[in-house]
Amino acid sequence: MTSFWMGKRVRLRGIEPDDWTAFMRFAADEERLGDLLHPPRSTEGYRVWAKEQAAAKPDSDCFQLAIEAVDTGEIVGAVGSHHADPRGGWFEYGVTIGAEHRRKGYAAEAAVLLLRFMFDEQRYHKCQARIFAHNEASLALHRRLGFVEEGRLREFVFLAGGHHDLVMMGMLADEFAQLHSMSGL
Repeated sequence: MTSFWMGKRVRLRGIEPDDWTAFMRFAADEERLGDLLHPPRSTEGYRVWAKEQAAAKPDSDCFQLAIEAVDTGEIVGAVGSHHADPRGGWFEYGVTIGAEHRRKGYAAEAAVLLLRFMFDEQRYHKCQARIFAHNEASLALHRRLGFVEEGRLREFVFLAGGHHDLVMMGMLADEFAQLHSMSGL
């Protein structure tokens, strides 16, 4: 049996201290994409963050994982569950892929691996994703995965000098099961 955390293109793994350079690049890529704008973090800040992530005690419901390309062993992105309500049966997740690794299927495969864990192993009923309306690539990815647009929060986010809509997308466990069988990876 292959690892639960490995697909054809990607392997999900814990964050290692040496991953700090990749996460620093991902943050710059996200800013260029127009999805995040935070004050600059120092190189040492990224080093400390990655070291803390590597040593952190795992939380089975909220976590972040590195996405590693199977063919090269290179870290190409990150995926994680950021908010979870076990009683309500829902969680939110996010995925990011470095600019030079986009459009290669890494995000879709990583998302399916994470969703399979949360739906099948953790028994959550619903996944939500918050996506900026201007991020057409992410919206298209989530539609292909089977997410449904559930609402739009108009001018909800202030970013880079202006207000932007936030699209709420969701998928139920049974919808996921119908679209993504275990043999699908």
